[in-house]
Amino acid sequence: MGAASRREHDRRERAEAILDAAESVFFDRGFHQTSMDEIARKAQMSRALLYVYYRDKAAIMRGIMLRAAQVIERRFEAARQAGGSGLEQIGRIGQAYYAFSREQSDYFDVLTDLNTFPVPKEAGDEQMRALGECRTRITAIMVQALRNGREDGSICKRQVDDPVMTAFMLQGMLHGVIMQTRGPRYWEATPDSYSYPEYDTLIHYCIHMMREAMKNPMTDGKEV
Repeated sequence: MGAASRREHDRRERAEAILDAAESVFFDRGFHQTSMDEIARKAQMSRALLYVYYRDKAAIMRGIMLRAAQVIERRFEAARQAGGSGLEQIGRIGQAYYAFSREQSDYFDVLTDLNTFPVPKEAGDEQMRALGECRTRITAIMVQALRNGREDGSICKRQVDDPVMTAFMLQGMLHGVIMQTRGPRYWEATPDSYSYPEYDTLIHYCIHMMREAMKNPMTDGKEV
């Protein structure tokens, strides 16, 4: 490895170490309660050096958001690559998103905040570009699964006439249902009220209903 390559490698490692340190502090104390000094101490570096890599605390959080989005991308791609009909692929993608929300809940939380998180004023910000590209790839994986289903006959072309619109709709619907399962239950069931279902049961029912709405009735959702 040449000197320039070594410097770039060291720089990437230092930047990742800062994100590692920031994650542990943010996830323990919260973003707004954490200072750059605390992150620097956790990363075992000076505050001045921290600013060489990230211009502010928000830039560090955007780096963590990108990490979280990349995890979703890998999970979705693995779900799609597992094979089967397109309908099975999109169903596994839904299950993968729910598993992500349970197994890496801190990452799920930071991505939930992404749409309302402050964005840099400068056009062409590298972090925002990388985040946008990652989100595009995530949607593309879903779109490909839906197109696979339309082509193999497992998904009804009339029901899913626009795979791109359908992908965005599925993202919003499943995310909304998952959000319902993340808060405390403030009420108890009474004889004249409905008890809230078990969270796993609700999510699996939601994914089942989405599949039922998309499947080709002529093939019962099976590849032909």
